Amino acid sequence: MKKTGIFNFLGRFCINTILFLAIAGFFKENFYIASFKYAVIAGLILSCLNAVLKPLLMLLSLPITFLTLGLFSIIINSLMLEMTSILIGYQYFHIVNFGMAILAALIMSFCNTVISNYFIHN
Repeated sequence: MKKTGIFNFLGRFCINTILFLAIAGFFKENFYIASFKYAVIAGLILSCLNAVLKPLLMLLSLPITFLTLGLFSIIINSLMLEMTSILIGYQYFHIVNFGMAILAALIMSFCNTVISNYFIHN
């Protein structure tokens, strides 16, 4: 059974928080989170941005997403990460460059897909 609503939001929030900590651990020089507290805040902000702003951006970028066969959605995910970084503050959470944001977006998208599919089918 597929979970919707608040359970889906909380699940994505928890997954995002864990992924932020994991990516910060693997890419210490390029992806910085000051503490667990800021990873939780970043997970909450990213989940809110993905719930509110991302659908609008996906709709507005539909023509270019279609032309790039969906690859532009990676850029949108990277922009969501950059906006999260801006909202939290550079001293607490930052990504060194946009290339690292793209890599982090790819990792997070892959992991979110795998984890979500696991919980949907089990």
